[in-house]
Amino acid sequence: MSDKDLRINEQIRVREVRLIRDDGGQQGIIATLEALAIAKEQSLDLVEVAPQASPPVVKIMDYGKFKFENEKKVRDSKKKQKLLKLKEIRMQPKIDEHDMDFKSKHVQEFLAEGNKVKVTIRFRGRELAHTELGLDVLKDVLKRIEGEYVMDKAPAMEGRFMSMVLSPKTKK
Repeated sequence: MSDKDLRINEQIRVREVRLIRDDGGQQGIIATLEALAIAKEQSLDLVEVAPQASPPVVKIMDYGKFKFENEKKVRDSKKKQKLLKLKEIRMQPKIDEHDMDFKSKHVQEFLAEGNKVKVTIRFRGRELAHTELGLDVLKDVLKRIEGEYVMDKAPAMEGRFMSMVLSPKTKK
């Protein structure tokens, strides 16, 4: 539940509520006005934590601090998320040995950084008649990068391109 749908203090419009003190102890079922008076007496807020319960559960707490803690949790969880990027390496079926080494090294680096890699072979003109050459190039790339990957999408033709998608092996 987000703090936008939490009702506080005078926004709580029911006759009686189940009150939880700021130390976590149960006060029991009491009138809302009485609960609000107890909260004001302690210079704290009355926050509805379970509106679906019967009667609704309210807690005496510092609402500003509660809101700040929730926002902090959300920020921390966003920091821990890893965004996967899709990097693309393009080649041609007539690729030279040195260029193949160079491109394979880049594929390995991208996988080591934790990115997905799309390896694409572009066919031009009459090369389209010999797509098996492109498949050989993709298999050669796989041999050169060894077992550091998981194949998400096997080599397949898409128009004038043949491509495959690799992702890094997850570390346990």
